[in-house]
Amino acid sequence: MQTVDPARERFFRQFAAACLALAASCTPATDSNLYFPQGDEHWETVSPGEAGWDAGALEAVLDLAEERNSSALLILHGGRILAERYWEPRDVPQGYVNKRLGEDLQGRPIEDVASIQKNLVAVLVGIARERGVLAIDDAVNEYLDAGWSRASADQERRITVRHLMSMTSGLTSDLEYEAPPGELWRYNTIAYHRIMEALSAATGMDANELTGRWLAGRLGMAHTSWTVRPWSAANMHLGLAVNARDLARFGLLVQAAGAWNGEPVLSDRNFLEVMLSPSQQDNPSYGYLWWLNGGEFSRAVGAGRNRMPGRLIPAAPPDLLLARGALDRKLYVVPSMNLIVVRLGSASGYRFAAFDDEFWGALMQAAP
Repeated sequence: MQTVDPARERFFRQFAAACLALAASCTPATDSNLYFPQGDEHWETVSPGEAGWDAGALEAVLDLAEERNSSALLILHGGRILAERYWEPRDVPQGYVNKRLGEDLQGRPIEDVASIQKNLVAVLVGIARERGVLAIDDAVNEYLDAGWSRASADQERRITVRHLMSMTSGLTSDLEYEAPPGELWRYNTIAYHRIMEALSAATGMDANELTGRWLAGRLGMAHTSWTVRPWSAANMHLGLAVNARDLARFGLLVQAAGAWNGEPVLSDRNFLEVMLSPSQQDNPSYGYLWWLNGGEFSRAVGAGRNRMPGRLIPAAPPDLLLARGALDRKLYVVPSMNLIVVRLGSASGYRFAAFDDEFWGALMQAAP
């Protein structure tokens, strides 16, 4: 089994120490207190009163989500639906039109959730590693033909799958060489997209077959598929189409430490721990394609890589795990609160982090 290097272990200990309690650690140890929906439509609910929440304050959270151009807000407490609401966003720029891909039979929106796909791919990499078909310390060139980047041959062969997952490939957004792999954190979606190509090469399955067999089919994610983006550049052409309920199922899997209703989907706890802990020192708020709320600082996703002090979302618990995509698509997993939150829709009208703080400020007013 692959070992965790000492620096990564040290960072994880620091991150875990910042959590609210031992039970709030990033990799929950048991799913015994969680409910898992079996069918697409039979999903148990829990009232705010039963869960100890303030019903009036929770309604204010829903109102806020509607005001901020949401198409869906789904909140799970212990796996049960605490709140679920759908709207037509008031502001629909072309970016949202491109990503609104249809509805399920109940009229719930199915959307390309942009960079939230990264978090699902991280779990697929873990499963591939567990099955022995891919190693994260292998060079990307083990799976892709040489020349997949614009770096020199020697520079390119030093880039591993781990570097792509931790955003430390050392490549620019044009896939040109910038720094030695592992030294510099730079959010790089174009480099990230090579991971699914590597997975397909390693397994002999395309994105839909791989996701369906290993993940979506096992979790009952009936409305999840990979779709070609006709409006996107060729090197980022695959989008993940999903509805809020399917995304919540994925969140439950992560909350339950890779198990679904007691059955392991990703059983390697070592990989889960590393995935959900700081992957490098340049941005302690980033794991393997997951954002972490326990870091002392974070870096911006833009070209400037600006260092921002404090947690990603000061209003939220430090053990919060975050998947986020363009137009303020969010999947929040908060083990200490036994909580999963999904937000879909158009852009909130706020800068990226401001929506998170406003939303969590309101949500914490409703929480026990």
